[in-house]
Amino acid sequence: MNILSPSILAADFSKLGEQIRLVDEAGAEYIHIDVMDGLFVPSISFGFPIIQSIRPITQRFLDVHLMISEPERYIDQFAEVGSNSLTIHVEACRCMIDTLLKIKGKGMKTGIALHPQTPIEAIYPYLEYVDQVLVMTVNTGFGGQKYLDSCTQKITAVRKEIDRRGLKVDVAVDGGVNLQNVEMILNAGANVIVSGSAVFKGDIKKNVAEFMKRL
Repeated sequence: MNILSPSILAADFSKLGEQIRLVDEAGAEYIHIDVMDGLFVPSISFGFPIIQSIRPITQRFLDVHLMISEPERYIDQFAEVGSNSLTIHVEACRCMIDTLLKIKGKGMKTGIALHPQTPIEAIYPYLEYVDQVLVMTVNTGFGGQKYLDSCTQKITAVRKEIDRRGLKVDVAVDGGVNLQNVEMILNAGANVIVSGSAVFKGDIKKNVAEFMKRL
């Protein structure tokens, strides 16, 4: 199943609740939330209060992407505020398997992400422990960037490896995804589409509908 996960990093924060309701009503299955700490990546974004405030206004799946150092320190809090999944970076965590098991133990789905510069093989040892792989296709930490064509081969490679092992693991793609390249990304092997600017700029419901036609 193909899934759209609008990234609220591109939303108008003064209208965040309203815009989340719009993507919800339009049929987007996930809400993607980028948490950045200013250390692992240069930017700072959302924390626990934002997720806690979103949870009551939508029943959609809260797809939380942790771009933070030492994510293992905060798993309990992310579970408490209503996260449905936590995706952690292979570059950020020293005890990857223990952290993934702790996330599962809190009733959340697990994901693993990697920077564009990191070889895709770096995540292969952990595929049996995750529900989702997140392939970053822009330099991590900033919205509104152009899709890096060199990352397409990573999408294909990880999908082939997942299928070879007979696993049920989603392949998500985040960064520069728009209506012009989404079909190419799906054909490469992705099934979860994270998009920010292409959803939240302009007519949100229309943008979601156009994405859904292509999924």
